[in-house]
Amino acid sequence: MANNNSLPSPIAKRLEGKVALVTGGASGIGAATARLFVQHGAKVTVADIQDNLGTSLVQEIGTEHIIFVHCNVAIESDVQNAVDATIAKFSKLDIMFSNAGTADKPNSSTILEVDYDIIKNVFDVNVAGSFFCAKHAARVMIPAKRGSIIFTASAATVVYGLVPHAYAASKSAVLGLSKNIGVELGKYGIKVNCVSPHYVGTPLTLNALGIDERQIAEKWFAEGGNLKGALLDEEEVAKAVLYLASDDSKYVSGLNLILDGGYSTTNVALSETNKKLFPPAATHQSSNEAV
Repeated sequence: MANNNSLPSPIAKRLEGKVALVTGGASGIGAATARLFVQHGAKVTVADIQDNLGTSLVQEIGTEHIIFVHCNVAIESDVQNAVDATIAKFSKLDIMFSNAGTADKPNSSTILEVDYDIIKNVFDVNVAGSFFCAKHAARVMIPAKRGSIIFTASAATVVYGLVPHAYAASKSAVLGLSKNIGVELGKYGIKVNCVSPHYVGTPLTLNALGIDERQIAEKWFAEGGNLKGALLDEEEVAKAVLYLASDDSKYVSGLNLILDGGYSTTNVALSETNKKLFPPAATHQSSNEAV
């Protein structure tokens, strides 16, 4: 007779009964997160300007679990409408994942090339959009006295010189905003956190870097990364967001969760320069001569 206790347990659904709104949810990190949230029992609203991709994602997952709302996060009324549509469909909002973002033009890497239009576009989406997402999430979370607000920031909040200036400045602003909001909303039981990934081969990243093929970019990321044998992708970021959204992190607020394989913890510039200036063979020969 079989022992039922030996059977594997079903995967625990960490968001059972929760409702989430994911901005920038039609592709990349947002789409991966929407899929993972649904797998863990959540109902999800995907908000994005990419109507075709958003509609396709809903068809893939099923309208019982997910809806799509057109939303440009730089327009407050769009964000308000996305939150209201979520409430109308699913009756509440437990999780706001403010993920929509944009980057500078590839040719704006130096301060001399930055102009007002670049700054305005990046800050309208990345910073003003984050304000609007937090504002309208808080509007419905405060009366409920619970909720989780998560922002996609960037590893550029802890290591500098890798990305254009407007993008770096905007993501540091998002991090500061999250910490300030977390202080205000803590008394309402609302936790506020950031997830900050290193390079991921999304269309946004490839476009910002001026690279056409993901495979080429990922070879570069792997070679330049600190943690070998692993590569950051959308699904790994989604798992980190799941942690911040779920009750597994119920006493976590004010965190900037860095996903960079330890890249920001070290600076190998001095040792690498030493190898170039003083190759091991030359060093060995010089030592022998000195003796």
